[in-house]
Amino acid sequence: MLYGVSLDELIDFDVSVREIQDVIDRTTEEVSAKIDWTKAWSRQYPILGRYRDEVDVSRYETPLLRLLDELEADCRYSALDAFLVLKDILGGLWNQKNSR
Repeated sequence: MLYGVSLDELIDFDVSVREIQDVIDRTTEEVSAKIDWTKAWSRQYPILGRYRDEVDVSRYETPLLRLLDELEADCRYSALDAFLVLKDILGGLWNQKNSR
């Protein structure tokens, strides 16, 4: 209680995860907007650097934009919040698919 850290946090403590969280916490929206996230992540996931040459992106853009618009309208979310929710839903589906 003195340091504001639970026993569970101490047991599960991972220095690398903590460092990443600290960087995220210190990154402002202005700095984040200047980063080419696709390029940054393509180092770890090369598909992100090449998929635009392999995929008919417009085929997926229209239904995804419709879903974003629906989330904004149905839930009265901002464009950013709708994007984050849709991204989280996709992440959850990915986790479900991989846990099988």
